[in-house]
Amino acid sequence: MKNKLIKGLVATAVLAALAGCNNDDTTPATSLPEVEITPFSTCAEAGDACTSFTVLHTNDNHGRFWENKYGEYGMAARKTLIDQIRAEVKADGGESILLSGGDVNTGVPESDLQDAIPDFIGMNLIEYDAMAVGNHEFDNALSVVEMQRNLANFPMLAANIYDKATGERYFDPYKIFTINGLRIAVIGLTTEDTKKIGNPEFIGGLEFTDPKVEIKKVIAEIKAAKSADLIFATTHMGHYEDGANGSNAQGDVALARAVTEGDLNAVIGGHSQNPVCMKEGSYDDEFAPGGDCMPDQQNGTYIMQAHEWGKYVGRADFEYFNGKLHLESYALVPVNLKEKNDAGDRVIIDTQIEPDETVYEILKYYQDKGQESLTEVIATTAVKLDGDRTIVRLKQTNLGHLLATAQTTKVDADIGVMNSGGVRADIEVGDISYKDVLTVQPFGNTITKSDMTGAEVSAYLGEVATFQIGSGAYAQLTGIKMSVDCVAKTVAITDINGKGYDTAGTYSVTVPSFNAAGGDGYPKLSSAVMTGYVDAEVLYTYLKAKASIAAGEFAPDVSDVTYTNSLSADGCQLPAVE
Repeated sequence: MKNKLIKGLVATAVLAALAGCNNDDTTPATSLPEVEITPFSTCAEAGDACTSFTVLHTNDNHGRFWENKYGEYGMAARKTLIDQIRAEVKADGGESILLSGGDVNTGVPESDLQDAIPDFIGMNLIEYDAMAVGNHEFDNALSVVEMQRNLANFPMLAANIYDKATGERYFDPYKIFTINGLRIAVIGLTTEDTKKIGNPEFIGGLEFTDPKVEIKKVIAEIKAAKSADLIFATTHMGHYEDGANGSNAQGDVALARAVTEGDLNAVIGGHSQNPVCMKEGSYDDEFAPGGDCMPDQQNGTYIMQAHEWGKYVGRADFEYFNGKLHLESYALVPVNLKEKNDAGDRVIIDTQIEPDETVYEILKYYQDKGQESLTEVIATTAVKLDGDRTIVRLKQTNLGHLLATAQTTKVDADIGVMNSGGVRADIEVGDISYKDVLTVQPFGNTITKSDMTGAEVSAYLGEVATFQIGSGAYAQLTGIKMSVDCVAKTVAITDINGKGYDTAGTYSVTVPSFNAAGGDGYPKLSSAVMTGYVDAEVLYTYLKAKASIAAGEFAPDVSDVTYTNSLSADGCQLPAVE
């Protein structure tokens, strides 16, 4: 309708000009009159010239196909909520699309033991339209990735992952959807960090290129073909405030800033696992479940992320008129999230969402199957063991030190190095089950042992101990006393495992096989001995033998490892580069 209006106005102007041309030679020709076209102010004013549609999104599912013990989130309730929103959008004359920001795999034993089959089945039942490929999709061999790709009723998208053998992209780079008459291209992109945080054993045949370069290639292809009206990206790259990504690869902010303004309309993201709610250009510290949320906007591109685990469904209601995209409203809709009241009882924050019966029954089979043999109590703890990513990636914790201690004890080593990205959850006070063990360490890494001279230990830790806080590379360290210079990237060691320190002495170090192979950007340890002990099994046997953990046990001594030239006393944190 808008185009018809414009054509009508132009035709009127042309007729007026032609009428002026019929004057005789003595009469001055009438010039073409200027036609001022007033743009519509609202979608309602534009009427049929406005198209409305809704983007729904989640990210970082990490095996949470089932609700937690408090009845929060879970795919059955997610299905009910999404169907309700779809019906509402349709009743208002719109259409919707559902996207995932990736990382379907890894995090809950019931899912991990079944290669995330229940999660992909759940996504099929909820009817996702597309997903970005996350780095944790490569926690398993490529045969598992292929199984999941074949199982999914939706495309797994990644424009920046190539098969080294063929030189071709391993996944489809994008797909075009027609939503309420608009052609929307959705480009998939994966964090470049996958090449260092993915398991080298599984991704050796793949190349992960710069998403900022790849998106320009794909946008140029789409524009040349004139195949889309709007271009979106579903990414697994992370959102970092004002682009300050620290030791992480650049994320969605850098991506949006790298393209020509207007070329990329929106980014639906994942990886950093944060609710991207902004206030005056910074994270909104006052955001709480059920509260208002304003997504980021960089270089004309909306950037959104819905925290993690299906705790929220992101809902972006768009309107397209005057040739431009407008965000009419945005919300992170909580999925049965609860909070404690004054009496200490957990109460629903928003509206109780009843689980979809069909999805519930289908997934219950997998939940019951996965829980077999996981309920065995192997130990108890009198203190909460801190493994949540918001803590363990920022400072030394008792759980980080427990894991490193279990590994050094198993192989009689001096120094324990445990990457914080390999610690996936807290362990609460009380009984510790086998399920807790697998939740904390789901990756199945083997413990390696390396003999090094004191000088080699110093050089190795000069790299490892200076990874910045906030990244999975941040190292939990036991058996060593030293000072770390975060700028010079050097360490001054005073003691190793009570043996003192000698540059010519020999010491042994345990490192997960993932990191020994170069994962997380760690130096490769070509001489590392593969002990054959799997990390979860090491933790299981250590806890079972120990039986109980006392309050204060494994608490880090902050004087053991100190940091200089850093904004943080708990690890290396350098000022953002302007």
